[in-house]
Amino acid sequence: MSFIPKKFDLETYNYELPENLIAFYPTQERTQSKLLVINRKTKELYFHERFSEIENYLKKGDLLILNNTKVFPARLKGKKLTGGEADLLLFQKPRGKTFETHALIKGKRIKKGTEIRINDKIKVKVLEKYEGGRFLVELKSKNNLENLIYKYGKAPLPPYIKREPEVLDLQRYQTVYAEKEGSIAAPTAGFHFDEKLLTRLKEKGVIIKYITLHVGYGTFAPIKVRDIRKHKIEPEYIEVEEDVISEIKLALLEKRRIIAVGTTVVRTLEFIAQKEFNPYKGLCDLYIYPSFKFRVVSAMITNFHLPKSSLLLLVCAFAGKDLIFKAYKEAIKRKYRFYSYGDATFII
Repeated sequence: MSFIPKKFDLETYNYELPENLIAFYPTQERTQSKLLVINRKTKELYFHERFSEIENYLKKGDLLILNNTKVFPARLKGKKLTGGEADLLLFQKPRGKTFETHALIKGKRIKKGTEIRINDKIKVKVLEKYEGGRFLVELKSKNNLENLIYKYGKAPLPPYIKREPEVLDLQRYQTVYAEKEGSIAAPTAGFHFDEKLLTRLKEKGVIIKYITLHVGYGTFAPIKVRDIRKHKIEPEYIEVEEDVISEIKLALLEKRRIIAVGTTVVRTLEFIAQKEFNPYKGLCDLYIYPSFKFRVVSAMITNFHLPKSSLLLLVCAFAGKDLIFKAYKEAIKRKYRFYSYGDATFII
């Protein structure tokens, strides 16, 4: 095996997390989650009991950009004709009465030709089998599949939340400003905002704009190569409108802060910079890892990320691996809650 510099070695980005710090449920109120502010310049950490205290760090003229994608109930539970259980995560929302999509399937002996019955309304057939539990499937029904997904589909909670999705998740595994449907995982940094907080920020003079990135398999796919430079991110669909581009250009010109809410927004904004700041609707495959040069984002709000994940690499690229790991270590000591339903960081 050829030599891999430590900076590009996946093992450099591993850490131990006690399982009891993985948040299985959200806080009762969105703004009740804790906040850890990480200052890149001074290397200082500031700990806050409530996310709503972020208000004190935002000022008039700041450009706050959020991802308005909406999660659809992409999880379906079914049984094979032999009686064995199968758990599906659909990559696209079905439409019509017959629909093909890629999917992750958890179950024993799933192969090409396997038939799965969700219920007497929806039948699934496996058309192709790929690596890593991925399949091409065909859904069939006598009724409109889109309507049935809302009736029988569940929130696509990540696998580390070791419980069945509940009705509560259809509301809470979603941001309050979710608008454009198409994601199979939520942009979780936005969970901490409620309507009241967003209104107060607007009243303060913070400019709030939205982009769309439909979160797909690319965001959470595990890195399977030791040399992080060899990892490829699967493209995801993004939309950035003209008015958002204008606000970004103006903020850069006037040297005002551009604050990204979540790693999906970071990737979208930096991708747009590579496209010479033109409005864009299409695929984004930007992979950010240490050594990346940021051109747009001056601060970001994001949750705590899994070890050895592409999301952790992104925050390490932004704030430096040592500072991020110092912050995570301290957060673990102070019993901060991690991952999708967990607490937030604000990296300034």
